[in-house]
Amino acid sequence: MSDIKVVPAKGKLGILTPGLGAVSSTFMIGVKAIIRGLGQPIGSLTQMGNIRLGKRTDNRNPKIKDFVSLAALEDIEFGAWDLFEENCYEVAKKNHVLFPDLIEKLREDIQDIKPMKAVFDPHYVSRLSGTHVKKGKTKMDLADQLIEDIERFKAEKGCDRIVVVWCASTEAYIQPSDVHTTLEKFEKGLVNNDPAIAPSMIYAYATIKAGYAFANGAPNLTVDIPALTQFAQDKGVPISGKDFKTGQTFMKTILAPGLKSRMLGLDGWFSTNILGNRDGEVLDAPENFKTKEESKLSALEHILQPDLYPELYKDFSHKVRINYYPPRGDNKEGWDNIDIFGWLNYKMQIKVNFLCKDSILAAPLVLDLALFSDFAQRAGFKGIQEWLSFYYKAPMVAPGLYPEHDIFIQLMKLKNTLRYTQGEDLITHLGREYYD
Repeated sequence: MSDIKVVPAKGKLGILTPGLGAVSSTFMIGVKAIIRGLGQPIGSLTQMGNIRLGKRTDNRNPKIKDFVSLAALEDIEFGAWDLFEENCYEVAKKNHVLFPDLIEKLREDIQDIKPMKAVFDPHYVSRLSGTHVKKGKTKMDLADQLIEDIERFKAEKGCDRIVVVWCASTEAYIQPSDVHTTLEKFEKGLVNNDPAIAPSMIYAYATIKAGYAFANGAPNLTVDIPALTQFAQDKGVPISGKDFKTGQTFMKTILAPGLKSRMLGLDGWFSTNILGNRDGEVLDAPENFKTKEESKLSALEHILQPDLYPELYKDFSHKVRINYYPPRGDNKEGWDNIDIFGWLNYKMQIKVNFLCKDSILAAPLVLDLALFSDFAQRAGFKGIQEWLSFYYKAPMVAPGLYPEHDIFIQLMKLKNTLRYTQGEDLITHLGREYYD
């Protein structure tokens, strides 16, 4: 039995997203549509998932949203920051993700969702330029402006709690440096406009300083640096990341555990994508693709554990390509060629062709991460939330740990965490009690 006391989800929850693009607008409109009975929350574990409690014979399988105290969809208020001034309605019409008739039905619900000015640095996103950006002498000035935005939004919307979920573009690749090692150095870097402090880090710092949860949906370094992970721990704030696990990597974390479970070998895995939305345009720049590539490459190594199984997985070839192709818009297509081998080293192949809508897959993840991050804060959880690895391509973990990428283990970890908070027995699936 745990002694965790979860504060009930009373009042309004404000969900703020850096970025009001295809992902965040699809998420916001989707929630509005579900409230109005115009659609179902398909893809959302918090809304549609059940959780087993006790023995299989107990037949206790409540909905997750009925088992733990989560914010109701009707109690959510939406806000955003963006480089462009278009409101949620205008963004949705331009991105062509959702059906036009649905957007029109919800026009009155979404046209008042107008973005605040964004923190922007063209060095980190060279393919975009915007006029709706903040001005400040220092990066600390920009952080202070973000905190003012958060508190003003909270007051104006009458919110009791706030969660920030990064839904903006992938930033140029950077490695951790000295300015990222401690909060003191980081804050000094903000004052001195250190170029190694990216815009996403300014958002994360401001959110943590204001005392709210932050989830990183992009592969950016962002909050995954010692200065900010320790800051979150000290402030009692949950953080998680990074990079929404939606399309191709989602499929890898399903298929790779299956191959490993049957001890089938892997010679190579070649992945390529075509994508035409704003994310695709940004990733067309080599420095931004490098950030995404690092995120996408890590999963197979950790799942297959070549050090433990050198006969099966040592030196397998893994290639990832993303190609910007404007005609596709948000309709992403991913091809995977998987060269495997089995009994007596006989060669075989698996081909996967995944045609999907990137934002349709990402939207329910934004919802779940916002609701679970808010739950974590009310449960008194702080710092890195590894139990939310289920949602990320490159999960954050404590120093010295390797991330768990197997999606089935990730789901077990998530559900056992929920059971733990409610004082329920953890499920091991051993099952000996039915036979002894």
